[in-house]
Amino acid sequence: MVSTGQGTAVTTRLSRPQRWMLTVSCLCIALVVAAMAALYSALPGIAADTGVTQQQLTWVVDGYTLALACLVLPAGALGDRLGRRVVLIIGMAVFTVASALPLIFDGPLWLIGARAAAGAGAAFVMPSTLSLLTAGFPEERRGQAVGVWAGVAGSGGALGIIGSGILLQWLPWQSVFVAMTAVGAILLAAGCTVSESIDADRPPLDPWGSVTVIAAVGAIVVAAMEVPSRGWLDPLVLGLLAGGLLAAVAFALIELRTAHPLLDVRLFADRGFASGTLSLTVQFLISFGLFMLIVQYLQLILGYSPLASSLALGPMVVPLVLVSLIAPMLADRIGLRWVTLIGLATVGAGLLAISRLDLDSGYWGLLWSLVIMSTGMGLCSAPATAAIVAGTPVAKHGVAAAVNDAAREIGAALGIAVAGSVLAAGYSGRIASALPRLPEAARGPVGDSLAAALQVAERAGPAGAPLADFAKQAFLHGFQQASVALGCAGLLSAVLIAALAPGVRR
Repeated sequence: MVSTGQGTAVTTRLSRPQRWMLTVSCLCIALVVAAMAALYSALPGIAADTGVTQQQLTWVVDGYTLALACLVLPAGALGDRLGRRVVLIIGMAVFTVASALPLIFDGPLWLIGARAAAGAGAAFVMPSTLSLLTAGFPEERRGQAVGVWAGVAGSGGALGIIGSGILLQWLPWQSVFVAMTAVGAILLAAGCTVSESIDADRPPLDPWGSVTVIAAVGAIVVAAMEVPSRGWLDPLVLGLLAGGLLAAVAFALIELRTAHPLLDVRLFADRGFASGTLSLTVQFLISFGLFMLIVQYLQLILGYSPLASSLALGPMVVPLVLVSLIAPMLADRIGLRWVTLIGLATVGAGLLAISRLDLDSGYWGLLWSLVIMSTGMGLCSAPATAAIVAGTPVAKHGVAAAVNDAAREIGAALGIAVAGSVLAAGYSGRIASALPRLPEAARGPVGDSLAAALQVAERAGPAGAPLADFAKQAFLHGFQQASVALGCAGLLSAVLIAALAPGVRR
C-alpha cells in the first residue's frame, strides 16, 4: 500500500517474490494432495507385481492419509515456532525420499511404510504452504491468494488421478513414484528460495497436546478406514471411535489449561472459524467419497481405461478453480453464511443428479452433474479457508493452516468410509439373490465386488453375459444409494453450517 496526497490508499501490485511464493505454495499443495489419489489407478498393477493382499493394498493407500491426518496439526504449530519455510523444506525432503523408496524396495511392508513416511512429509508441507501465503501477503491481497490456493488444493485429487492415468497408459506403476520423486525434488529446491516467516514469540512446544491430538485423529481415521470392510457396528470400529472421542476430550481439557496450547480450542467459539472447519470437512467427505464411486463407474460400467477415466474427471477442475478465484470476494459482499448455503446445496444437488445415472446414461449424463458439483465446491471452499485464517491471530497462521488441512484429511477418510460402506451394502444386498445359482467357487468373488464378478463372467464366455449384466445392476444400486447419501449430507450440512456461519463481517 502507498499513500496519496489526499490520504487515500492505492493498492500496489504483487511483487515478484510474492508471485513466486504463490506459485511454489500452490505447486507443493497440488503435489501432496494429488499423491493421496494418484495410486487409485495403479493398485491393480501393484497387486499383480508385488503379491500384496487386499488388506495390504488398502493400507498402501490409507497409510498416507493416516500419517498426514495425525501429524498435520503438530506440524503446523512447529512451523510457527521454527519457521514455515524450514518446515516446508523438511516436509518436502521427507516426501521425496519416501516416494523414491518403492523404486528400490517393493515388498508389501516397504510399500506401506514408504507411503506412511510420505504422508508424514506431506503433513509438514500442507500447513506451511498456506501459512507462508497468509503471512507473506498484505491483508487486501490475502483473500485472492487463499482463493487460488484453495482452488488448487480442492482439485488436487482429480489432478492426481489424471496424472497417474496418463502415466499408466504407457508405463508401469513404478512411473507414478518416479514422477512424485522428481517433482518433489524440484519443489524441494524451489522451497529453499521463498522468504521465511515465523512466530516472533516462539512459544514452547505442547507435547501432551500433540500426543492426545495424534491419538484422537488417528483413532477416528482408522475407524473410518475399517468401516467398509467391517461395518459401523463392528466392536473394533466402535472401540476406535470411542477411544478417539475420549482422546479428543482429553486434548480439549489439556489445551484449556496449558499456557501455550498447540491449538487454542477457544478459537472454535468464533463462528467463522468453526463453520469454515465444518464446511471443509464436509466438502472433502463428499469429494473423496465421490472419487471412489466415479472411478469405478467409469471403468466398470462405462468400460473406460485408466487413462480415459482419469481424463473424464478433468472438466470438473475448471469450474472449481475459476469459481474459487471470485468466491472470497463474493463472501465479503454477501457473507460466509450465503456462500456456504448456496455452495454446499449446489454440491448436494450435483450428487443427487449423479444418483440418477444408469447403464444407459453415458459420459455426458455424468459430466453435467460433475460440473454442478464442482461449481458448488469452488463457491464454498476458498471462503471456508479464509474464515479459518481470519479467525486466527496472524502469529498462529501455521495452526490455522493445520486445522484447515486436518479438516480436509478427516473429511476425506470419512467420505471414503461412508461411500464405500453404502456401496458395498447395496451391492451385496442386490447380488445375493444370484449367488445360490452360481458354482461354489464363484460365489465368494461375485459377492465381493463388481470387478471380481466381471472377471468370473468373462471366464464363463457367452454364458456369463447375464451374470455381468446383473452384477452391473447390483453395483448401480449401491452406487445410487451412496450418491444419495453423499448428496443428502451436502444438503443437510448446507442448512446446519449456514445457520452457524456469520453473515457479512462489518
